[in-house]
Amino acid sequence: MALQKRRLGPSRIRNRRSAWARGAGKKATVQACPDCGAPRVPHRVCMACGSYGGSKVIEVASSEADE
Repeated sequence: MALQKRRLGPSRIRNRRSAWARGAGKKATVQACPDCGAPRVPHRVCMACGSYGGSKVIEVASSEADE
């Protein structure tokens, strides 16, 4: 197993941590659903109509049924 030759300085460690924090702050991309046009995250089921890849995957309860 490889071992480090010298101890990393605090500025190098903090620089790496800040790079992680900058990457974590990115927001997810939002696209329009091809079936209903509602905004959704790519490669996820549309929560408005329940479709994914052009086919109905889940049954979504409508808000009219709640009233």
